[in-house]
Amino acid sequence: MGFRLPGIANAKKSVTRSLSASKSLDTPKGYFAVYVGESQKKRFVIPISYLNHPSFQDLLSQAEEQFGYDHPMGGITILCSEHTFLDLTSRLSE
Repeated sequence: MGFRLPGIANAKKSVTRSLSASKSLDTPKGYFAVYVGESQKKRFVIPISYLNHPSFQDLLSQAEEQFGYDHPMGGITILCSEHTFLDLTSRLSE
């Protein structure tokens, strides 16, 4: 028995678009680009496996509410501090 998160299906589609759009910026296979920051955005390349983690899914849901998934920068924009994002991703990589 499983459950579906409607936003995750959209996120996975967006990741595919992000991967295509960011190939010129050297995004390795199995990774995708996100732009993080409250005022100035910084580009991070993170593993696609992060999409399976509930805490990352929460960030994606917030990003969808604020920006949608079709972003002109070619990646998903997440509006949080760089410190918060780095803290989350360091916990996910453990």
